[in-house]
Amino acid sequence: MTLQELVHQAASIYSDKIAVCFDECNNQPPVYYTYKTVVNAASELSNFLQLHCDFQGIREVGLYCHPGINLPSWILGILQVPAAYAPIDPDSPPALSTHFMKKCNLSYILVEKQQINKFKSSYEIFLNYDTLKEHSDLVLFRLHWKNVEGSLMLNNRKQKYEKEEMTNSTNSGNSNEEKSEEHMDVRRKHCLAYVLHTSGTTGIPKIVRVPHACIVPNIQHFRVLFEITQEDVLFLASPLTFDPSVVELFVALSSGACLLIVPTSVKVLPSKLAAVLFSHHRVTILQATPTLLRRFGSQLIKSAVLSASTSLRVLALGGEAFPSLTVLKSWRGVDNKTQIFNVYGITEVSSWATFYRIPEKFLNSTLKCELPVPLGFPLLGTVVEVRDTNGFTIQEGHGQVFLGGRNRVCFLDDEMTVPLGIMRATGDLVMVKDGEMFFLGRKDSQIKRHGKRLNIELVQQVAEGLQQVESCAVTWYNQEKLILFMVSKNDLVKEYIFKELQKHLPSHAIPDEILFIDSLPFTSHGKIDVSELNKIYLNDLNLKSECKLNGKEELWEKLQYLWKSILNHSEDPLKVPDESLFLNSGGDSLKSIRLLNEIEKLVGTSVPGLLEIILSSPILEIYNHVLQTVFPDEDLVFSKNYAVKRKFSDVNQEETSGKSLRQKSVMMLSCDDELTAFTAVSRGSQILSPNTKFLTKLGLCSSAHSSDLMSQTNIQNVESLNPPALIGKSKDPSCVAEVSEEGTCVLAAKKMELHVRWRSDTGKCVDASPLVVIPAVDKSSATVYIGSHSHRMVAVDLYSGKVKWEQILGDRIESSACVSKCGNLIVVGCYNGLVYVLKSNSGEKYWMFPTEDAVKSSAAMDPTTGLIYIGSHDQHAYALDIYEKKCVWKLKCGGTVFSSPCLSLIPHHLYVATLGGHLLAINPATGNRVWEHCCGKPLFSSPRCCLQYVCIGCVDGNLLCFTHFGEQVWQFSTSEPIFSSPCTSASEQEIFFCSHDCFIYCCNVKGHLQWKFETTSQVYATPFAFRYQEGSSEMLLAAASTDGKLWILESKSGQLQSVSELPGEVFSSPVVWESMLIIGCRNNYVYCLDLSGGYQI
Repeated sequence: MTLQELVHQAASIYSDKIAVCFDECNNQPPVYYTYKTVVNAASELSNFLQLHCDFQGIREVGLYCHPGINLPSWILGILQVPAAYAPIDPDSPPALSTHFMKKCNLSYILVEKQQINKFKSSYEIFLNYDTLKEHSDLVLFRLHWKNVEGSLMLNNRKQKYEKEEMTNSTNSGNSNEEKSEEHMDVRRKHCLAYVLHTSGTTGIPKIVRVPHACIVPNIQHFRVLFEITQEDVLFLASPLTFDPSVVELFVALSSGACLLIVPTSVKVLPSKLAAVLFSHHRVTILQATPTLLRRFGSQLIKSAVLSASTSLRVLALGGEAFPSLTVLKSWRGVDNKTQIFNVYGITEVSSWATFYRIPEKFLNSTLKCELPVPLGFPLLGTVVEVRDTNGFTIQEGHGQVFLGGRNRVCFLDDEMTVPLGIMRATGDLVMVKDGEMFFLGRKDSQIKRHGKRLNIELVQQVAEGLQQVESCAVTWYNQEKLILFMVSKNDLVKEYIFKELQKHLPSHAIPDEILFIDSLPFTSHGKIDVSELNKIYLNDLNLKSECKLNGKEELWEKLQYLWKSILNHSEDPLKVPDESLFLNSGGDSLKSIRLLNEIEKLVGTSVPGLLEIILSSPILEIYNHVLQTVFPDEDLVFSKNYAVKRKFSDVNQEETSGKSLRQKSVMMLSCDDELTAFTAVSRGSQILSPNTKFLTKLGLCSSAHSSDLMSQTNIQNVESLNPPALIGKSKDPSCVAEVSEEGTCVLAAKKMELHVRWRSDTGKCVDASPLVVIPAVDKSSATVYIGSHSHRMVAVDLYSGKVKWEQILGDRIESSACVSKCGNLIVVGCYNGLVYVLKSNSGEKYWMFPTEDAVKSSAAMDPTTGLIYIGSHDQHAYALDIYEKKCVWKLKCGGTVFSSPCLSLIPHHLYVATLGGHLLAINPATGNRVWEHCCGKPLFSSPRCCLQYVCIGCVDGNLLCFTHFGEQVWQFSTSEPIFSSPCTSASEQEIFFCSHDCFIYCCNVKGHLQWKFETTSQVYATPFAFRYQEGSSEMLLAAASTDGKLWILESKSGQLQSVSELPGEVFSSPVVWESMLIIGCRNNYVYCLDLSGGYQI
């Protein structure tokens, strides 16, 4: 008998009865499917899979979806192939799911259409796949495992199986028929029902393959035990990745009952869920973990779940320690008749193994009951044994539970055959008394404290039995502190709780600390989330701790606290992993400065080179760096993965060989083929028109005359130039600062207003700056290219704001796009370490090149060769031939390359800056260093070159100017770090830049201040200089401050022309074309603003 046969039997009897109800709980009517509809949809899917899947070996199909009305049909359809379904949770970490799929050597996966973008973006760097066919609301993908861990595993399985075959035939001489009777074989066509993995909370997650023969007895027994009829409504409470979901699903659909499904988001809202289950749909059977039930709160449990008028006939609690009878009785309303069961089991012998119905006399007794609840009796086909530490079965005393049964057999990890009746260790300790088993706890819940053994679940049970306690949990923090977390019904005093606990617990079981919390955190499987509890304790610990630093252990704790506090990252674990990188954990340049300042405040001294370490190295290396400064005599701490950075080994094999990822046949472009004449405009007034003629002012190059190079100034004669100037306050927007002989403040009349022409929603923050490409043939088809934190790269029509295409990349995008020489390709970097080359007309991926860390640098294109230059957080600069799909050279630059390379044509130099404080001049053809200057502090700013000089901003607040031969000419000082990149005027006689001191600056090429204008916030973005349209020589300057304000200044005087405010923070830099200003905002939108005064570049 198989699961699908059970359903077909019911469907033949109840074909027109409702089988599935899906309620989105959004004020829309629920959706219903009859048994006939479910079975027909399943058969269509089965036929589809049989047609398109060519199974080799184990027959398994992945299912990547959220709960919905089609879920039972999809599962049934896979089972009917016949194949086993392997659920993949879209909300699970991609690395964990990839490990599961790879270990299964999964060849096929069905992805819900609504989840396609999420699937592709989440698994871009993990999986190699082909899209095969679409079917209804599903898309079938074929997976290819290049890093043959999967195939090696299959080979190992095959060898292991063949070895078993030889051993068995040699030793026993039994026939094949006899052997097949003694073993279960995973490769049998109709063997498997589903594949799961354990949670991994007690070690590496195990793959569990569950045969029909193992799970069907569970379904059959619970149907009888719970007396299921066609009138019952069962709730799908468990996620597909938790095997109790199989019981919920198939107990319902094999009985003619109705299965209720709601979105995952509703399950975490206790009041809403209670109303849906017990008021709207009158659920009669509920299987849940005790933690999930506790989420309702005792008042709601008593008034809705276990009230006298509740619809609930059966409540089965399992997956965790069962609540005490005292607590259980406190949850029941007067005259409640719900049958309550304690069910117990493990995934390795899926799903449940024992049951115990709580007798009515215990539930109705008014006497306080201290009796523990037994595990009860074995379910159909299940064998339960208790063994002592020597492995002998015992009838009385303490021991570990072992589970099995002739057909209650699952395959773990690489097992290909399993002896029938094999017994599996559970890791659960019990006490056997008078023939009954009483759960004591997990082996790993046993701790030694004050020299005595203690099971921490005992502490939880006693605390939960206190009258004023709503719910509670206990953790053994860092194996040194016993912490009790409590949700109380009223305001409680810790002294009262300690006093009550001392009445019931021995001294070695009294907690070290009690923390009151609003609610217990729980995992997707409905169990208490211990790591989240430990995080809560850690935060509380650090909030209470004093600022004084007492040693290296406290330094480590404080560093972890600062890390989490600044990142404000709720997903952080109890302990930040040693190899965690700040930028990969949600950090950015501003947050890194905050972390630097907090660390230096903590240790009371400056820490040289720390910012570079923060931005490019793991937290353990940051700790060691600080440790050397503060406690120079202390030994450094290393982990086994100390020096390991992000590696993208899963994706780099095809790319480095010059092949396009997942593209079997691609028409190769060449630098000279299909040239499109265009003008490209990007941040900092960078203008490029490579296939017509070079413009006089190339944003990526210098002038064309090497003879015009200025005579060099000796580095020893560098001056710090910061002449006094009047400062215009932005509070009075008509007052600007201008250095004049009279020293007066020049007032400007407002000349212009900015109006939103269009805005485009990208889904998340837009920190990248726009690239505008204007075709020479048809200027009306100009396009804006920009990426966002949502992983989306979009192409938007400049004039209408209509999205031309959208491409989902593998991670967030802060890199600004660059156009290829031919005009047919767009190049952009991504947080996942890949450089993406996309077709400019469609967004189709043409090539992906892997670096070894995040790419926030924006690419530069060499108009003479077509090469693309880009930097990476892996500390390398790369030269890429995107037409040949190869890396021409890469150079280690001595620090993270955050900013964008800058190209000078004469001399032919590529300038690259690092967070290690190095400015390098590189030969673009060979990748060799021409010269290198160490600025001493990180360089976030991108270098900018003009006819005579190359300029760059530094976080020490200085704008630095060098000749093309590496000699420093001057520096100009501001009072705060400079993240903004410089921008030059059309004449290249003025240099504009911004600082975190809230000012916009203008210097001449000699480093003398011309004017400065005070904005209302720090300025991160690069300014943009553009020309007045109506035949005037007047130049204007656009700049954006982080508070969302856009400033239009007259570039010669700094007079304010206009100020406008966007509804979000701005880190993107403005780009202007004709009378339109384009910019990204952290409210998720890209904006195009009309400048009503009529200005152009």
